Formats: sequence, C-alpha cells, structure tokens
Amino acid sequence: MAVRQLRYNNDEILRKTCKEVPEVNDRIRTILDDMMDTLHAYEDGAALAASQVGILRRLVVIDFEGYYLKLVNPVIVEEIGEQDCVEGCLSFPGIFGETVRPMRVKVEALNENGEKINLDCKGDMAKCFCHEIDHLNGIVFTDKVTKYL
Repeated sequence: MAVRQLRYNNDEILRKTCKEVPEVNDRIRTILDDMMDTLHAYEDGAALAASQVGILRRLVVIDFEGYYLKLVNPVIVEEIGEQDCVEGCLSFPGIFGETVRPMRVKVEALNENGEKINLDCKGDMAKCFCHEIDHLNGIVFTDKVTKYL
C-alpha cells in the first residue's frame, strides 16, 4: 500500500468529472487501498475521493462514524430533508464553512469486490456522502458554502 499525494485548493483536477469504473479488479482494489492509507495519514480526515489524489475515477473511501467503506461508482439515488452543516476538506486545509445538505441520503455503489450495495445514511454520514460524491462530479465544498467560519 502507499500514501498518495493530495491535491489542494485550485488544482484543476479537483474540478474535473471522474469517469465510471467499468470493472472492479485488482488495480482498482490497489487504488482503494492506497486511498484508505492516504486517508489514515491525515488526522482529521473522514473520507476521500479519488480526484483528491489525482485519479479521475469514481472511487470513494470512508472511515467515519463506524463505517469503513471502499466504494466504486457511488451514486445518490434519493435525498430526503435538509440540514445545516459545518464542513471542511483535506484538499482545502484550514478552511471551514457552513453548508446545507440533505438530512438523509440513499446511495447505491459497488464494494471492493464488485458487489452492489445500498446504503441509507442520515446526519453527518449523509453530509459525508454528499461531499465525496460532489468531488467525483468536480464540485468542491467551497462551492456550497453559505458562510465561512
């Protein structure tokens, strides 16, 4: 496994849309493992999208609130309600802001073995999914900030 270099602030790769992964194979599993190692190398990280380490594929890792997930092609299929949030991002160190996110989301994805999984999350976990899936679409949390803290 390896810790990969994070992309920061105005790096143009953070604004690009990630491509779907056509097949979950050993190469994808290695990238997911590297992403998790990279996430764990930072004290305050909860999740990481592939674009944050310079890879334009639809991959996300999460180690937050009891969830330890390696996701391929995650998609939010339903959003319910609304919540006020405070967000930060490993790619924007020292920047925090208030955002509005869904209170609950339903997500479909493949796991690291290529098996379809469905997740139903609320609160901070819903915020986390929205934040990371936004990254896959070239959207960063500062685009959503209503007030900087």
